[in-house]
Amino acid sequence: MIDIVLADYGHPVHAAALVNLLDAYARDPAGGGQPLSDTVRAGLPAALAARPQAFSVLAFDGAQAVGLINCIEGFSTFACRPLVNVHDVVVAASHRGQRITQRMLARVEAEAVARGACKLTLEVLQGNAPAVRAYEREGFAGYQLDPAFGSALFMQKPL
Repeated sequence: MIDIVLADYGHPVHAAALVNLLDAYARDPAGGGQPLSDTVRAGLPAALAARPQAFSVLAFDGAQAVGLINCIEGFSTFACRPLVNVHDVVVAASHRGQRITQRMLARVEAEAVARGACKLTLEVLQGNAPAVRAYEREGFAGYQLDPAFGSALFMQKPL
């Protein structure tokens, strides 16, 4: 039986699950193919705990952590309400295809509603077709204000 829980960053089991699942994702080609640094591994749970706008959802199969979603609350100026960005989504390879992402996203949505959020946002690589399909099944779609201007693009500038 899969249990879906809101992570407690101060709980050693939750902190280890978060770091280990995120590291597995980072090592995967879809996550960049590089392990998390020792600094990130050591500091991430406390850094997230220090940010009230962050929350994470974990999936456990018994004692085994099998899924993670990290979220960061932002703000929609157009709605004058918070929004929640789904920042990382990880499901262990051994548990893919079991709709764990669907169940974790439902818990994320419940937390977002409790925080008064107007929407969920996320970024996904175009080549990650299984993830794109999973998100579309859950109601996510491309974003545009006016079709004449096209869809929004996700961009970054490393600092």
